Amino acid sequence: MLQFITHSSDRLSIPEQVRLAIEGGCRWIQLRMKDATDAEVAEMAREIIPICRDNETILVIDDRVDVVMETKVHGVHLGKNDMEPAKAREFLGPHAIIGCTANTSDEILALARLDIDYIGLGPFRFTTTKEKLAPTLGLEGYRKIVSEVRAAGCELPIVAIGGITPDDVPALLETGVNGIAMSGAIINASDPAATVRSILDEGGRKN
Repeated sequence: MLQFITHSSDRLSIPEQVRLAIEGGCRWIQLRMKDATDAEVAEMAREIIPICRDNETILVIDDRVDVVMETKVHGVHLGKNDMEPAKAREFLGPHAIIGCTANTSDEILALARLDIDYIGLGPFRFTTTKEKLAPTLGLEGYRKIVSEVRAAGCELPIVAIGGITPDDVPALLETGVNGIAMSGAIINASDPAATVRSILDEGGRKN
């Protein structure tokens, strides 16, 4: 599973980013606009909803539960300082996708007691797309955390995130994570759609 996360870019608008990611075969988009107003995020969501819908692509929005409710996209991704997952579930209902950020096995196991759908575990390495960065994990961190949470009986899907490049994907998938989330490495690639295709091909070889 590849999740593409939008980010501000001088080269590509967010709709262009989404189109290219989908053209490459990505079927999971996270709309992240940290510095935008709710109204701006809602406007952008309405612009990319048809692109996602026409290509059977999941669309979640970072943080803005109110905007998710307003635009009726598939769900929300919640960081540590965002709305409590239980409250988001109460607002969004049983069918919404709710993902949560974690940095340790203890955080994952605590979140697993709630009604959520996946974990964004990271960061893998330093990334400029996130201002407040938790300690980086590296490959060994992922191996250790995935092993610990699976040993504890937690089967929540885990998505690796944070400064990941296409070259990192094979080794990351070997750690046992269920998916990869990427942003800058795709947006800044000379051919974003081809980059997405190569990442998905690598993931297919590991399945």
